[in-house]
Amino acid sequence: TGLVGYYTSITIGADGLGLISYQDWGNGNLKVAHCSNTMCTLATTSTIDSNSVTFAAMLYQSSITIGADGLGLVSYYDGTNDDLKVAHCDNAACTSATTSTLDSDGNVGMDTSITIGADGLGLISYFDNTNTALKVAHCSNAACTSATTTTLDPDGNVGTDTSITIGADGLGLISYYDFTNTALKVAHCSNTMCTLATT
Repeated sequence: TGLVGYYTSITIGADGLGLISYQDWGNGNLKVAHCSNTMCTLATTSTIDSNSVTFAAMLYQSSITIGADGLGLVSYYDGTNDDLKVAHCDNAACTSATTSTLDSDGNVGMDTSITIGADGLGLISYFDNTNTALKVAHCSNAACTSATTTTLDPDGNVGTDTSITIGADGLGLISYYDFTNTALKVAHCSNTMCTLATT
């Protein structure tokens, strides 16, 4: 209903069913759809964050994964406050969630991507628009109510269109766009928290 489905991301929950995060642009909400069957021909939708953003504003860009506790974890950009936020689902269907601001230092959180590290904690890549840099946030707990944030690449205008995964060595691997040089870059984390990386 309405302008829905922007900035979508999907994962498979502990119940074997799809869990989708997306933006309800018309109402300025972050929503989650929990599939009712494996084909996802039906789903239950829930609003998990709302900031009453105006229609014209850039709202939420989201990425979803399943945490070590079996519950959904959504990283997203809060376009009202220009912050990186995370929502930790309260149940498998994510009918409600606990939201936390992880980084509010300037205009941060765009083009976010989330994965679960070898330590069982969330690892989030995102763009720092204020400093035109690639940043990463390492969650301090399963619910990701707080995180350690690090600038990985400040060399020019870099860090948009991020995507993160965990490599065979158990360390984070981030792909992203270098706008200054119109190039594809990758950052290989030097440790589990990704406080350092080789780009």
